[in-house]
Amino acid sequence: MTDGATTVLMRKAYARWAPIYDLVYDKLTEPAARAAVNAAVACGPKVLEAGVGTGLSLGYYPRHAEVYGVDLSEDMLRRAQDKVERRGLHHVKSLQVMDVTRLGFPDESFDAVTAQFIITLVPEPETALDEFMRVLKPGGEIVLANHWGQPSGPIAALEELASPVAKAIGWSSAFKAARVEDWARGTGRMEVVELRTLFPVGFFKLMRIRKRA
Repeated sequence: MTDGATTVLMRKAYARWAPIYDLVYDKLTEPAARAAVNAAVACGPKVLEAGVGTGLSLGYYPRHAEVYGVDLSEDMLRRAQDKVERRGLHHVKSLQVMDVTRLGFPDESFDAVTAQFIITLVPEPETALDEFMRVLKPGGEIVLANHWGQPSGPIAALEELASPVAKAIGWSSAFKAARVEDWARGTGRMEVVELRTLFPVGFFKLMRIRKRA
């Protein structure tokens, strides 16, 4: 399947999910999203949120932040923009339709780039990570919050059994954190500085990847 066809299918899928996304994901993902926001803002005020979706995490940023959100789905972004307007989230500077594998920002634009629950869904995750690295300032961090499959052991076996259900709601246990770690090592410029488990019971993990100054 061509990249263009994949993009069209993803847009259609997000359009179907948009009306119920908040109901399904809000409380489940809030602790991990807050952790990602806090880690990103600790790097500096100017943050790119890649795959901002319906803007569930936009209210978690402090007022001094400068947040730029991008997403593939216009339907999702309309809901995010509604949140910004209703809640007076003036720290959100722009929301744009954009493919995370082809970001329309200059090099070294952001103090941090955060992507929450999307990297395992991107057809070309390494290409997206390359783009995150490109727009990140030296010393800044890529902050990922995601479910990654366990590499081995009894939990990994259970994940394999549950993989059809996990895939249906957008999480792939086949995608391991080691894939991102391998990417970071291969760049020669990025270093994984933290990988920790988050609520609920370690289902989500936070990864911080720092760009060498």
